Amino acid sequence: MAPMGIRLSPLGMAVFCLLGLGVLYHLYSGFLAGRFAFFMLSEPAAAGPETSRGSAPGGAVDLRELLAVSVLAAVRGGEEVKRVREGNVLNAKAKGKTREGAEEQLTSGDLLSNRRMFYLLKSAFPAVQINSEERVDAAEQETVSWDHTIPEDIKQKIQPKEVPAESVTVWIDPLDATQEYTEDLRQYVTTMVCVAVNGKPVIGVIHKPFSAYTAWAMVDGGANVKPRSSYNEKTPRIIVSRSHAGKVEQVARQTFGNKTVIIPAGGAGYKVLALLDVAEKNQEEADVYIHVTYIKKWDICAGNAVLRALGGHMTTLTGEEISYTGSDGNEGGLIASINMNHKALIEKLPDLEKTSHK
Repeated sequence: MAPMGIRLSPLGMAVFCLLGLGVLYHLYSGFLAGRFAFFMLSEPAAAGPETSRGSAPGGAVDLRELLAVSVLAAVRGGEEVKRVREGNVLNAKAKGKTREGAEEQLTSGDLLSNRRMFYLLKSAFPAVQINSEERVDAAEQETVSWDHTIPEDIKQKIQPKEVPAESVTVWIDPLDATQEYTEDLRQYVTTMVCVAVNGKPVIGVIHKPFSAYTAWAMVDGGANVKPRSSYNEKTPRIIVSRSHAGKVEQVARQTFGNKTVIIPAGGAGYKVLALLDVAEKNQEEADVYIHVTYIKKWDICAGNAVLRALGGHMTTLTGEEISYTGSDGNEGGLIASINMNHKALIEKLPDLEKTSHK
């Protein structure tokens, strides 16, 4: 009941209520809109720029994305390799002996390239197993992000393709041809990334830091490199490690004739590029690549993938496919070729297999 002498007007009450509702709307509309926006942005954004399909453990990995990151990792690692060499701050030291008794060298270029490549790949695809030639020191972890940019040449040639993350193994060689690197034989040096799916190499990236040349290929996808137009099966030019030239030369000449050319060279990546059409001033050309002793898988996985994508072959000296799971070493040596009768080459060189375990 209203105080004595005051009568409440129905119209006034209605106006008062409307003003009250207006004040409440003004106070809470922003809050409610903000909560609604938060709810919407909190939904899974499968195609958002901040989300990697390969980032969730047990999820899927898009091989096109992984190729793009692999190319970037090889280039970024190569920048470190080049910077250290040009600054002449190698800090080279022996890290052990090979099975042949030669001293293996380790430089700042190896370590800095490895750190840059490993953490870039790991930040983009944390669920994927990564095997690298050099040990990764957790105390030196660095944050390296990928902006999810896919280069136009990869977009044009490669379609998205997803595989289970647990089926993928990435092999990194942060500095191939370290011995030649210390001798300033820059043409042999490469950085490499390989992606294997269920043990089979499907993506290969080979980057030459001192000329900024990069070759990449994806099996059943595409490539930015191609085979040369001609090869010589009768008297092939055979490219081998500098330390193995003597072992291969005698058998090769007996098999193919005295006109066979043996090309000593450094670096597995460089040797694979010798089989391809590479417009590089310091790149030699060969028909066959042979290695007659034990070799690590990060040395050869990228080259194997590139050759497979282009229709070539890289096998052990007895013709067995090389699996990129399990141990990090390949015991059976290797023979690589493209646009040649690979089986016939293996049959012609039976004696080389005997030396592969020495």
